[in-house]
Amino acid sequence: MVGRSLRVAFFGTPEFAVPTLDAVLASHHACVGVVTQPDRPRGRGHKVTDAPVKRRALAIGLPLLQPASLKDPSSAAALQSWQPDIGVVAAYGKILPQSIIAAPPLGMVNVHASLLPRHRGAAPVHRAVMAGDSETGVTIMRVVAALDAGPMLATVRRSVGDEETSVAVEHDLARSGADLLVATLDDLAAGTAREIPQDDSAATYAPRLTKGEGLIDWSRSARAIHNAIRGLHPWPHAYTFIGRERLILLRSSAAGSIGAVAEPGTILEASGDGFVVATGSGLLAVHEVQIEGRRSMSTREFLAGHRIEGRRLGAAP
Repeated sequence: MVGRSLRVAFFGTPEFAVPTLDAVLASHHACVGVVTQPDRPRGRGHKVTDAPVKRRALAIGLPLLQPASLKDPSSAAALQSWQPDIGVVAAYGKILPQSIIAAPPLGMVNVHASLLPRHRGAAPVHRAVMAGDSETGVTIMRVVAALDAGPMLATVRRSVGDEETSVAVEHDLARSGADLLVATLDDLAAGTAREIPQDDSAATYAPRLTKGEGLIDWSRSARAIHNAIRGLHPWPHAYTFIGRERLILLRSSAAGSIGAVAEPGTILEASGDGFVVATGSGLLAVHEVQIEGRRSMSTREFLAGHRIEGRRLGAAP
């Protein structure tokens, strides 16, 4: 049985949120307005451009708010003027104050890209891949004042392949989360939704990525470095230095154990479709790289112009 149509205020900013917005628009519920982050410089040229959710909202003529601060009383007043029944949050990018959470009569729900309580925070997909998780998913939860700590309304699971990057995983989760969100709205409208408290003792934190995290520590295991290369894609990318050149690592695989003793970061073999590097535990084969400022290339292309066997990778000289 389908319940009443809910008036939805949508909060989101990046590409991850667009499928959820589209799913709400395609449902029998009504999106009455969009709240998104203020415009900021983006991309290599640092030009001020519209974020994906803003572009989508403008394209279809939805009412749009870009408050500098949601703590300003005018933000809650503007939200209430839309007369929403419920708020939906998908990667908005800021913690919501209680005045905003309490504005819709049915409160607010969040589309979070992890199996809570694991990976609460701003970068759940990247952190799951970096941790080598074999499974992740999406949780629809109630928004509360504490970070990603509200009761759970629904979950969907997805396995994570050993070679998958955070880009591929996030792309799928955006779509499965969108479908799950609409089903949850239907349950809330029909009065059949069930809320399950999170186990706070099992919670882990997934902080926002920083550029400095991309520098590879070759004393770590080959598996941990491989997971970092997958998880730090597409930003800030895993990288190392070969001499004075910054070398971005785009694709890799674990390549077995070390027979002889070698210093971590030493390139033991450089031929064919990969070069093999000693790590703190095991060997890592690198298959695709990018010298900073140039295009990405296979290691076969890279090796055609570089003699690297026996050299040691590491931090900036």
